[in-house]
Amino acid sequence: MTLSSVPLGTHACDGVAELSQITDTHLFADQNGDLLGVPTWHSCRAVVNAMKEELAGCDAILATGDLSQDQSAESYQHFVAMMRELAPPVFWLPGNHDEAPVMQAELDAAGVSQANHLLGEHWQVLLLDSQAEGETCGRLSDEQLAMVDEALATYPHHHLLVAVHHQAVPVGCAWLDQHNLRNAEALKTRLARHRASTVVLCGHVHQGFDQVFDGIRYLASPSTCIQFKPLSDEFALDYMAPGWRQLSLYPDGRLSTRVWRLPPNAFVPDFSARGY
Repeated sequence: MTLSSVPLGTHACDGVAELSQITDTHLFADQNGDLLGVPTWHSCRAVVNAMKEELAGCDAILATGDLSQDQSAESYQHFVAMMRELAPPVFWLPGNHDEAPVMQAELDAAGVSQANHLLGEHWQVLLLDSQAEGETCGRLSDEQLAMVDEALATYPHHHLLVAVHHQAVPVGCAWLDQHNLRNAEALKTRLARHRASTVVLCGHVHQGFDQVFDGIRYLASPSTCIQFKPLSDEFALDYMAPGWRQLSLYPDGRLSTRVWRLPPNAFVPDFSARGY
């Protein structure tokens, strides 16, 4: 697989690229289907409504996997219908819950871009597929790692944002970190050679996370439905509301970001749940 590139525009006159991330929507064919007590279509609907109020100037939306919970064509159709209400183009990658062939067929039919590489004047965004068929953990294939090599070799002076579903560093939840990106070291070894700013953005962990390891900034973002309690060794849900992340990419390599959430208690999960 080679890079499938599209331009990354900058809405702002100062060359800042504005992105939004939406992740882990876990939609069902049934719009009233719920995940651990949270009706996922309705919570995603509320997030999209809130995003509409905040997306002025956004250049692209990154949808970082687990868009479906039941792998149905209808679940992806629901996702597309909501994304159409947001003006910026949407770029996607699969998560461990997605059915990749169904996902691709439905998003292709809706005209949602398959591009895996967004190229701007100062930044490049690389969307990597970490889905390991039949597994909850993630793994980057040789083809995906070759794309990293190609992006770094072709655009060595561009700052780099890597979007991937699974976390490449521990987030401090033992039960979640066993379902991480299994060959994260192969990714880190490549990124360590990059001399411009490097950021890795993921979903999967249903919580906000922002830390720097060995000069690389790692970000994770809340789900649009249930949230997992940070720093919990055993499975635990959190009281935090559903949300999304916004990012500003500056020409000099700086990245500023903010997590937005719905009002408290907007969607309360079933705290008696003992598994996911």
